Parts: sequence; structure tokens; C-alpha cells
Amino acid sequence: MRYSSHITFNSIAQYRRFKPLVDAYPAKISCGLRVNPEYSTVEVELYNPAAPGSRLGEVDANFIEGIEKGFLEGLEGIHFHTLCESSSFDLEKTLEAFEKRFGRFIPSLKWVNMGGGHLMTRKGYDTKHLVELLLAFRSRYPQVEVILEPGSAIAWDTGILLATVLDIHESRGVKTAILDISFTAHMPDTLEMPYRPRIRGATDPQEGKPGYRIGGVSCLSGDYMYEYSFEQELRVGDRLIFEDMIHYTMVKTTLFNGVRHPDICILHVDNSLELVRRFGYEDYKNKLS
Repeated sequence: MRYSSHITFNSIAQYRRFKPLVDAYPAKISCGLRVNPEYSTVEVELYNPAAPGSRLGEVDANFIEGIEKGFLEGLEGIHFHTLCESSSFDLEKTLEAFEKRFGRFIPSLKWVNMGGGHLMTRKGYDTKHLVELLLAFRSRYPQVEVILEPGSAIAWDTGILLATVLDIHESRGVKTAILDISFTAHMPDTLEMPYRPRIRGATDPQEGKPGYRIGGVSCLSGDYMYEYSFEQELRVGDRLIFEDMIHYTMVKTTLFNGVRHPDICILHVDNSLELVRRFGYEDYKNKLS
């Protein structure tokens, strides 16, 4: 509460439990509730906050019951977040579903938080359409403040992960370039989402070009990416550059089985390299005990 002007609760029960504590706090804090419009354009269920049975937010039936029973007295805002690196047209469809389920309650509120997942800095994103959407929403509900959380848009395409080939392994015709990085430890989204990271100078498999699976350094058998093609054969000591690996990857890394984390560095415009942080065994040891 010391750091907050707004607090959004995930459930009605949570709101009821903590609202008296917020009310007793000396500074004014505006309280809201996360709702689930039960609509999302996100196709991967792992990343879909509106998937059936989602634990994220209250559906309209629960919200209506909370209103009728007086459980939401003092509520000033509602929040929804069903996007993931999405376009303004995805937001438009989501808004339609959101207003269909919760629109009648908006006039009594002070703010609506449309969450994150707005990838405004992606090439081709229609910012004009976004502005039109928000202005139209404000015209329908002039008393309501609109909040957005475009986290990935602020930090997009923000840095590389530099890896070195440790070994080339071949089994039954499958060549694997084993690197000094780990997909499960250093970029778990590539396995969870899943998505295929970009490697500079590499492509999807192309006939006639050298092809390799890319293997991680951990003991997990699934710590690899399916085949990439390269212009030349890879050799031990070659370096591979994984693009766009800082903005979300760094906050999700793990120390799985003690796999060391990459150094964090800044490459300045004069080509000088500044070491910001180096990880070692003590980081792993101190995390556990």
C-alpha cells in the first residue's frame, strides 16, 4: 500500500478480505477488481487468461452476485487483461465482449484498466485505430479514466543472448549443436509458450543448407529447439546470437540444476563492453538456503 495509488484484487473474496485494511490506510487508494470477459484472441491456452475455468478474475455471473449481495461496496474500478502481444483490432474485439458482459456497471466506476499485451511498438501496429478506440470508449463513458499497461511495448526487441557452440552431436542422422545456454533455464518461454527464438543468420530448415537442432546445456532431454539451417557448417567455438532476449526473458530465468546464468552486459556505441552483472555458484547456493 505504501507504493500504490490503485490496487486491483483478483477475486471478490480477496476484495472483501483486504478492503477494510485499505480503507484504514492514511493515504487514499482506489480499489478495483479484475474481471474475466471470457473472450481472448490468444490461441495458446497457457497464455490465455480467459481460458475456461481461468483463475484470473471474476466472470460476470460472480460479479453480478457480488453486486446484489453488497460485497463490492466502494469498488471504483475494474480491470481486464486478455491480450498477449496483440493488435488494436484484438483489443476492439475484446472490448466488445467486455462491454457486453460488464458495460452496464461502467457508468458507476471511476476507472477501467485494459491491462497489458498491447504491442504498440510492433511494426505495422495501427496506433491511429487504437486512439480511435480509446476516444470512442471515453465518449461512451466520459467519467471513466482509462488505464493501459503496455509493458512489452516499452521494452521490445531489446537485447541479444550470445551463445557459444560447445559440441556437435550426431545421432541417427540428427545433428545437434550443443550451446552454453539453456532453453529451460535462460529462456523458458520458448518451451512453455512455445515460440521459436530468432537466431541471427539462421532460418527454418532449407534443403541443401547445413541444419542443426539447437541443444541446451542442462540435463533436461527436451532442452532443445528443432532444426535451423545455416549458411555454413557450425563448428565448436562458433558464436550464435539469439535476438530479442531481454525484455521478458530475464525475469523468467531459473537456476535449474545450477545452470549458470549469462553475464549481463552493455555494448556501448563505441564498441566498449561494460559488465553489469556476473553470476556464479554462490547465486545458486544462496537461492536454496
